[in-house]
Amino acid sequence: MSQSSNPPSVLTATPRTRAIADNPRLATRATALLQTFRAFVQLDAQDAATVVAYLREVSYAPGEVLFRAGDTQAVAHLLLLLEGEVSVETGTHLPGLEVPIAVLGAGSVLGEMAVLDGAPRSATCTAVTPVKAAGLARRGLERLIDEHPKVAARLMVVLAQHMAERLRALDDQLRMYGQIHSAIGRTGG
Repeated sequence: MSQSSNPPSVLTATPRTRAIADNPRLATRATALLQTFRAFVQLDAQDAATVVAYLREVSYAPGEVLFRAGDTQAVAHLLLLLEGEVSVETGTHLPGLEVPIAVLGAGSVLGEMAVLDGAPRSATCTAVTPVKAAGLARRGLERLIDEHPKVAARLMVVLAQHMAERLRALDDQLRMYGQIHSAIGRTGG
């Protein structure tokens, strides 16, 4: 773990990885979770098993940062959470103030936007508990596209559906915050 310019209380992860297929229990869990996404196009068992062949097992200890908002270095992978919980925070325009937006558990996908477009990370994700995840590197995604284009297309639809659901949830949160702000303004608080 490196602690370069980060505050001493925040750990930056140096993920420990291995092929997910080397851990049959986690490979089976990843296959099952990939099939449970509610999407227009579903991944069947064979598609999910194909995707699992491209995944790497990644582990994080509590307090380790999986991704940091604005990071341009660690944008080459997404994570499917298999075990544990991760806190997701987004920055504000106030230095050092991050707002928690979610705590995610098994079945959640993190980092899909950055792996698709290569842009800096949009949120900071920190392990709350010990985390096991299945990572898909951009290189692995490109290989999947080349070697199994139909499966890759279905996976992309699943990821797009997932991102759309997140955007809708965030829109609902922003609408609620706007209503709270308006109510506070009316009461003079």
